[in-house]
Amino acid sequence: MPTIVVLPHPELCPDGATFEGETGKSLCDNLLEHGIEIEHACEKSCACTTCHVVVREGGDSLAPSTDDEDDLLDRAWGLTPQSRLSCQARLGGEPLVLEIPRYTINYAKERR
Repeated sequence: MPTIVVLPHPELCPDGATFEGETGKSLCDNLLEHGIEIEHACEKSCACTTCHVVVREGGDSLAPSTDDEDDLLDRAWGLTPQSRLSCQARLGGEPLVLEIPRYTINYAKERR
């Protein structure tokens, strides 16, 4: 099982985290199962950008993003060439280093 290192995030994991991830499972599910409460407003259906992560190391082990994922990522806060939607990226066999952006755009929350 590959190791996932999550860099410190001021609210979700201030000290960062390191855990063994489950291959084939989405990054979002791996994070949630290890107590990192990443937002996923669309219930992991590739319809928002709230689960946006930046894969700092190991991204080559993930399957390429789909056109739908790329279209949504264009709207993500803090987009980088290593950005992925964690609900769509499935853990491969290599270790990963993830950064969760400081901010997210949640259109459902913003309309209140």
